Amino acid sequence: MEIYKGKTDYLLVYANQEDIENLDPNFRELTTVPARGVIVTSPGTDVDFVSRFFAPQVGVDEDPVTGSAHTTLIPYWAERLGKTELTARQVSKRGGYLRCKLNTNGRVDIAGQVKLYLTGEVLSSAIS
Repeated sequence: MEIYKGKTDYLLVYANQEDIENLDPNFRELTTVPARGVIVTSPGTDVDFVSRFFAPQVGVDEDPVTGSAHTTLIPYWAERLGKTELTARQVSKRGGYLRCKLNTNGRVDIAGQVKLYLTGEVLSSAIS
């Protein structure tokens, strides 16, 4: 396993997808990690890479599909695989498939299907 420290998260790279799917994290222990969260990843069997994201430090034991984690994952896998367009799957319980792209300016594009979980209305009032 390889371990990296990013701006806000740790990145742990495992050998295969089964390792990621079979992880059974101790969330209480994870709250002691000095980071926002822990990203785990490996090569995928039907996609370029798979991942999971754990962040009990901020109240989210496991996030179903984490766009912010992919801002770390996409550059890592693009360099490792030598390509800028990638497919990914977050293998959490709900999970999701993503199409990812590393742009020449270092920014990433992430696309996939979403599930609506909240609607709301924002009201503003003038302050005098």
